[in-house]
Amino acid sequence: MGQRLRKLRKIRKIRLHREGTHILVTSGIFIAALCGCLYYCFESRIPFIVVTSVCSFIYVMIANFYRCPIRKFELDTTDLVVAPADGKVVVVEETDENEYFHDRRLMISIFMSPFNVHANWIPVDGLVKYVRHYDGNHNAAWLPKSSIENERSTIVIETPGGEEVLVRQVAGAMARRVVTYLEEGMEYEIDEHLGFIKLGSRVDVYLPLSASPCVGLGYKTTGNETVIAKLK
Repeated sequence: MGQRLRKLRKIRKIRLHREGTHILVTSGIFIAALCGCLYYCFESRIPFIVVTSVCSFIYVMIANFYRCPIRKFELDTTDLVVAPADGKVVVVEETDENEYFHDRRLMISIFMSPFNVHANWIPVDGLVKYVRHYDGNHNAAWLPKSSIENERSTIVIETPGGEEVLVRQVAGAMARRVVTYLEEGMEYEIDEHLGFIKLGSRVDVYLPLSASPCVGLGYKTTGNETVIAKLK
């Protein structure tokens, strides 16, 4: 009984992201119309059963992609950097950041496969100082060059402690849209959504060199839950 209640609570904490509303409604209507035609136009039920099964599977996969768990960060957020996305850490290294800082930074990159949640969360509390969107290529998201060549959005947030953190949403080989909700001059907090990236993609976080990483290569992160670094 207790296990069933835990599963039920987990299901209740999952909703569909607003970015998927249009495609889910449109595809749902199309599938219903197609299956209705097959049901009434053929005496044999085999075409109806086959097409309905395939379309239902595809629809469930699409809905799964647009799932958006309801999460609340439970710890004190002071000087913490929280994972902006679900996925796997593919980069933890010092590198040059040449768009905004033009100096060396600690870079932590999280790769999201098509099976991960693709909603993005704000990694730190603070004031948004910079938001830019760039059209670009659609190279594989795990390649280093994707951070500067692919379609992407760059956001810089200044924390209450005066540190600046850069977050970059990067489209992947299949992703065709990067959505960012933040606006310059506005203050935001951890637990709020930063944006959404459709299909395989990655999120890069650039931190001061004084920051201490809390994750390593291959580490699996949970957006708005996993602490990926601490600011000094």
